[in-house]
Amino acid sequence: MQNILVQELEAVLPEGMHIPPPLIQLYEWIVSKQLYKETEDATYGFLYPEHEMKQSWTDTGREGGTDIEFVASGNVNLKYWFGKENEELNSRLCVFGRTGADGSECALWLTDSGQVKIIHMGSGSGSTLACVLADNAVDFLRLLAIGYDEICWSEEFAYPPNTLDKEFRVEPNVEFQEWVKNTFNVTIPQNALEIIKHPASMDDDASDDEFFNWYQKFID
Repeated sequence: MQNILVQELEAVLPEGMHIPPPLIQLYEWIVSKQLYKETEDATYGFLYPEHEMKQSWTDTGREGGTDIEFVASGNVNLKYWFGKENEELNSRLCVFGRTGADGSECALWLTDSGQVKIIHMGSGSGSTLACVLADNAVDFLRLLAIGYDEICWSEEFAYPPNTLDKEFRVEPNVEFQEWVKNTFNVTIPQNALEIIKHPASMDDDASDDEFFNWYQKFID
């Protein structure tokens, strides 16, 4: 039986784009751990049991590591982020996750050279992060394993989790960390800047980030 998260993401992939194999492995891990819920509209995947995270939540912290929802949104809402309909945008981007409670998202991006990288699109009303999160899916998983509350707040990226906010502690998702390390034979970085090279903002005038410079031609 095909993995439901993979199936729904494949259904919204632009022609010529593929799901990176490590992301498929993540979805298989999520389903094997029953870390997903099915609704009338879509299936949502998590890195930690949703009800356990909510039950642990207090004014001083919570369990569960990085809070992220994997849901296959595809390109149907890109027109709201860019303020226009555009065939090239729809053929090069595929949203597959919600990175923040503010509405920020992550997407697969097909580069000019045919690579698939993982990028961030801030909501604008909260996070303004708009850049390449990871050049490959393994690094994306390593980023998630670091354990930030959410991966949409660039001011935290130079520090380990729980450094800037001393009043709210996010406990690490040890099971996910161990799965990433053992499955891909990698280490978990100390901070996000080991992976995110140019954390550009939507408000920046210029950046060395590849995605930032690509999408500027679509902004009026």
